[in-house]
Amino acid sequence: MLFDSSIRKELARSFGATLIVLVTVVMTITLIRTLGQASRGSFNPSDVMLVMGYNVLTFLPNILTMSLFISTVSTLARLYSDSEMVIWFSSGVGLSRLLRPLLRFAWPILLAVATLALFVLPWANRQIEDMKAQFESRGDLDRVQPGQFQESAGGTRVFFVEKDLLSQNTASNVFVASTENGKETVTSARRGRTELIGNNRFLVLENGQRLESVVGTSDIRLSEFVRYSILVGQDPLGAKMDAPLNTRSTLDLIREPSPYNWGEIAWRIGFVLAALNLMVVALAATRINPRVGRSGNLFFSLLIFQVYLNLLTLGQNWIAAGQIGFAAFNLLLHGGALALSLLWLAKRHLNWDWRPRYMKRLPVQGNPNS
Repeated sequence: MLFDSSIRKELARSFGATLIVLVTVVMTITLIRTLGQASRGSFNPSDVMLVMGYNVLTFLPNILTMSLFISTVSTLARLYSDSEMVIWFSSGVGLSRLLRPLLRFAWPILLAVATLALFVLPWANRQIEDMKAQFESRGDLDRVQPGQFQESAGGTRVFFVEKDLLSQNTASNVFVASTENGKETVTSARRGRTELIGNNRFLVLENGQRLESVVGTSDIRLSEFVRYSILVGQDPLGAKMDAPLNTRSTLDLIREPSPYNWGEIAWRIGFVLAALNLMVVALAATRINPRVGRSGNLFFSLLIFQVYLNLLTLGQNWIAAGQIGFAAFNLLLHGGALALSLLWLAKRHLNWDWRPRYMKRLPVQGNPNS
């Protein structure tokens, strides 16, 4: 049908443009944040682009939901402003008739949001945490970049080395500053190499000197050495701590029911239900005010989206704290939003007037016919 195809084509163009803009903005912000984390030693600098990609995947359910909502609002606003909706209304097409083309266009997007929120999002978060854990669990020397001062994992040592070009196990012009047991030590050497003795890893320095002082005193001890060993691989991988909720799969959360797990599940499925409800809200609420123009609808859509998202996050915390049940929260938030939006849509479609009858026709002063 001409009506359905024209609406879907308009929605597709608007959705594509909105999605490109939002993804570009999110990628830029994520890249800046990831570079900052890499500079602080949270990630390997060579993995910045990979970490940024995983972070963008975690934002995709939110981006797709927002793109669908904004595209629906902007498309309907254009139809109203160009008087196309008046033509369709005069042809016998009611407002509720728009639900069918909207749902036919949106169902692949809703399916993508569900897949991303329930399966891809925890997988991407787990990949980020694994990369971070691998980088944090490496030996102190593995964390050092050539020509840069790098703090150790425990924060008690600072390393500076110049890597040789022939071997990655040796270095020249090694500098180590440490603070341990109330003593400050500065060690420098011409060369150094790493050796594995048992399960421990040592930094063996050659031809250097060691300056040692006690914190709070003026005692200084200077010594020179031909060979000196420093333990740098004493942190074996211990027992794994419990994985964060956002990295656990949805099936694992369902198998182990608890308030925290149900809160995480409610937050994930909330994206799909929110995308569906916001599309109905856009259909019921969008109209054109000549004094405001399209910008008023865009501002209203962003406000509604932010409020809905905040309620979703707030509900997750309430469920985790045991203040409300999983079913009760979803019924109140998503069921209530759907019921109100459908009621609003029915009011506009059927031209219901809920004002009392005595307010519908008020006498006009000075008019004898009133």
